[in-house]
Amino acid sequence: MIPWELLGCAQVPGGGEELRLYKRGGEFSIRVNGRELMNSRTHGSEDALAELACAKIADRHRPRVLIGGLGMGYTTAAALRRLGTGAQVVVAELVPAVVEWNRGPLADLAGHPLKDARVTVREADVAQILKAEHRAYDAILLDVDNGPEGLILKGNDWLYSPNGLNAAYAALTREGVLAIWSAGPDLAFTKRLRRAGFEANEVRVRARSGGGGRHTIWLAVRVS
Repeated sequence: MIPWELLGCAQVPGGGEELRLYKRGGEFSIRVNGRELMNSRTHGSEDALAELACAKIADRHRPRVLIGGLGMGYTTAAALRRLGTGAQVVVAELVPAVVEWNRGPLADLAGHPLKDARVTVREADVAQILKAEHRAYDAILLDVDNGPEGLILKGNDWLYSPNGLNAAYAALTREGVLAIWSAGPDLAFTKRLRRAGFEANEVRVRARSGGGGRHTIWLAVRVS
């Protein structure tokens, strides 16, 4: 079997863990503390995150979408496929090296989505964007950390707290969509979304197209 090759390491700003990028043949893996966060062979749920959310806003004129977490670029690429030529997609990525990896060794995987003229990359914490912008986005897609149960950075927990959900609600336009990826289900989090004023549903999707395990996506709509 071909051994894994370490391509790069990156410290998460703010006292988070170290990310490591590996390659084996045509397969890529990003890990933290030996635990795999994402793999280029299993991105079905990342695709679904964008497809399910963007389907709800497909009829809007020049929709604006905020994506928290670049990953390997699959969510961004799937959003671009769903959205028209007038759309604007803002990608917030906290770790500069992840952006570099997506412009380098990972670029081919999702078809170079960062080269699309509709995309703006902000090397920033998506939480700061949510706090600063009100009624700015038709959809917000969060694929940050491991979902409501953080793994990389303790500060990510704020996004899934009542305060974080209130900020996301305020950053959405009327009937805007908040879509959240998670490694697993969390009934308490669904209730938290509803207490924040969202109409929320939990959807289980395949980790990869055609099979594999299942991940969770919450689709939450701002109703006022």
